[in-house]
Amino acid sequence: MIPSLKPSRRMGLSGLLITLLGLSWCAGVSLAQAQSNDTLAKVKAAGFITMGVRDSSGALSYTLGNGKYVGYHVELCQAVIANVEKAIGKKLDVKYQVVTSQNRVPLVQNGTVDIECGSTTNNATRQRDVAFLNTAYVEEVRTAVRADSGINSIAQLAGKTVATTTGTTSVQLLRKHERASGINFNEIFGKDHADSFLLLESGRADAFVMDSQILAGNIALSKNPASFKIVGEVLSVEPIAIMVRKDDPAFKKIGDDTVAAMAKSGELAKLYDKWFMQPIPPKGQRLNLPASDSTRQAWANPNDKPTEAYLNK
Repeated sequence: MIPSLKPSRRMGLSGLLITLLGLSWCAGVSLAQAQSNDTLAKVKAAGFITMGVRDSSGALSYTLGNGKYVGYHVELCQAVIANVEKAIGKKLDVKYQVVTSQNRVPLVQNGTVDIECGSTTNNATRQRDVAFLNTAYVEEVRTAVRADSGINSIAQLAGKTVATTTGTTSVQLLRKHERASGINFNEIFGKDHADSFLLLESGRADAFVMDSQILAGNIALSKNPASFKIVGEVLSVEPIAIMVRKDDPAFKKIGDDTVAAMAKSGELAKLYDKWFMQPIPPKGQRLNLPASDSTRQAWANPNDKPTEAYLNK
């Protein structure tokens, strides 16, 4: 019940002021709560939308410097944002927020980032905290080594030092494979993908285990791409998807519909070809990673299934 705003003798003007401030605060809290899971209302009121990007997530999301970010998921997010603008009837400024493997989920949860356009694996654990748009890319996790290392399989990593990136699913995958195979190797962690690749490039690590496209992207951007190769078994198949806040069906629907429409029209396949088969900036290197059967199946049947659904096939 809202109290009367007519001051009584006992209340006085100071009491009325306190009451008005209290009501204003309550209204502000209520609005914040209403908008916490209403991204459309949030960005319309603010006039801008914040895109989470990565500095070195292969061809999905990476920086060219000077605040410019490019990649397959970056362009896909730009298409989603264009449809958000149509839905709210307003042009939005796009702000970029660099995220890492460690902070990307919390930054989406707390509203700092509205749409995360990096290289995040969609799995059941993360789905408890955030939501994912329909999958546009299904990844294979493999191993990068120096071309002259003589390493061609996981079995040859016994006693070696293997790098991966803190906060990624590859960390758990690496430990699981170590236990299952009985092969013991030393683990070393980079703070981000570029740092992990530097561990390999500098000789501090013998191998770098990560998503194939991240490996290929870092190799392509290295000083001497011919010095590295991707080898060994496919350790895991994982859907990589754009992340948004949980329990925000209107915003997620725009994103899902955008991915599905681009898949149906063939635009998604063309976008994939641009970033994974054609020369990419800044060096004009080709990743030469054709779309996997799992990726093409995701395009044909749009869904936001987690990794566990792929593992149980």
